[in-house]
Amino acid sequence: MQRPNICLCLTGQTLAEDLEILNRYRNWIDMVELRVDYLNKDDRLHIRRFPEMAGIPCILTIRRKIDGGQFLDGEAARTMLFARGLAFADQNPRKNFAYVDFEEDFHVPSLQDAALAFGTRIIRSAHSMNEPVYNLAGRLAKMRTTGFEIPKIACMPRSLNDVTRMFREAASLEDTEQILCAMGPLGFPTRVLAQRMHSFLTFVSPADGQNLKCLGHIDPITLSQTYNFASIDSQTTLYGITGYPLNSTDSPRIHNHGYREHGMNAVYIPIRSKTIEEALEFAAELNMKGLSVTVPHKEAVMEHLMHISEKVSETGACNTIVRSGNQWHGFNTDVDGISQALLDFLNVKTLARKRIAIIGAGGAARAVAYAIRQLKGKACIFNRTPAKAKMLAERFNFKWAVLGPESLSLLERYSDLIIQTTSKGMGASLPATEENDPLHFYEFKGYEALYDIIYVPDITPVMSRAQSAGCRVANGHSMLEYQAYQQFQLFTGVDY
Repeated sequence: MQRPNICLCLTGQTLAEDLEILNRYRNWIDMVELRVDYLNKDDRLHIRRFPEMAGIPCILTIRRKIDGGQFLDGEAARTMLFARGLAFADQNPRKNFAYVDFEEDFHVPSLQDAALAFGTRIIRSAHSMNEPVYNLAGRLAKMRTTGFEIPKIACMPRSLNDVTRMFREAASLEDTEQILCAMGPLGFPTRVLAQRMHSFLTFVSPADGQNLKCLGHIDPITLSQTYNFASIDSQTTLYGITGYPLNSTDSPRIHNHGYREHGMNAVYIPIRSKTIEEALEFAAELNMKGLSVTVPHKEAVMEHLMHISEKVSETGACNTIVRSGNQWHGFNTDVDGISQALLDFLNVKTLARKRIAIIGAGGAARAVAYAIRQLKGKACIFNRTPAKAKMLAERFNFKWAVLGPESLSLLERYSDLIIQTTSKGMGASLPATEENDPLHFYEFKGYEALYDIIYVPDITPVMSRAQSAGCRVANGHSMLEYQAYQQFQLFTGVDY
């Protein structure tokens, strides 16, 4: 099977706006879908001109509201618009729409005859906006009413298991032509791995567009440059990162850059999963060789591992699993990642004589505590749940305290370096509040060094407050990179 086409969805209000977007991404796409339902009513009258203006294969789509579109004027008006778009076909097929999207329940013989007569392929589509679709092969076969259509199924999975099943069912479709995708964040793998879905195309949207983001679209440059889309084939080795909600991660950029630099046929993708069991089932179905594991699965994954490293055993958290045969082996690269990041940040070779506050007591905090002990620092664990702080502190012979105003004096004593390990502040915007700043009760003096393991945004609310007081601050991107380099080596056997 040839590489799936990259199809840019155009949802501008005018043809001029759509053309500007097309030209911005022309070098990264194979075709476009003109979403007429997004056009204003004046520009809808001129859609027939668009294929010649575009100079690239175009799909004519007028999507109804019930199917996730914006068209509300009724089927008679929609039929007339389709007729306008297909009318006066030119002998030069490049000046006509190459494809037209008709839903599986939309049958107008005159439109179908016109399309077939002038070489416009019919995409026969079905959209399930709220639930998955089962028995893909049977459903697709029913949609091929003349044998010339390209059937399309787009559905909304309820869990990662629904996506796994789609890949399993799609495996039998390599000898047929179809378009398949799972929508929403859970369905993201079906877009990057459209080749494994045996899909004719994958849909993308502009980076600054919001109209179709809820469906899980990414922009074509990210698809090509970050995910190595053009090189993905049946021999591509698959890796990924799993967690939930996994709203943002820079790990794919780091890992996929490494594969390109080393000339490896591999790709690394985000896999959103509410449970580690679903993620492991997905990985088994696609024969994935390694996974990065992030919150909330760093502890739960351990019961599924055949072997764990000493650092996993010591920290009680696993962020990296590597597959050997049918068994998974667990590692913790967070420890070395945070160790190197902290030494770089402070420009020291050891943390001896440093009093350090660790904010939080989860999986990341355990890796930080292990690293600080290795680097000979002294620490106090601060957590909103005292029992968790106590448990972690006793494991590493550190002090502990509740995270709150009652522990201010102790926090000040352990403020040579403050390491923020909770999720508070992730994706947050300024100003700092009690909801986005785990240290909202603490007034920075200016002598503290603050390392926040969050890296989105670049400056978290607590970092902003510390920086304003004159403190040295750093986000967790350096930790992310260092631990990713070690993961890369564990996955591939090659130094990053």
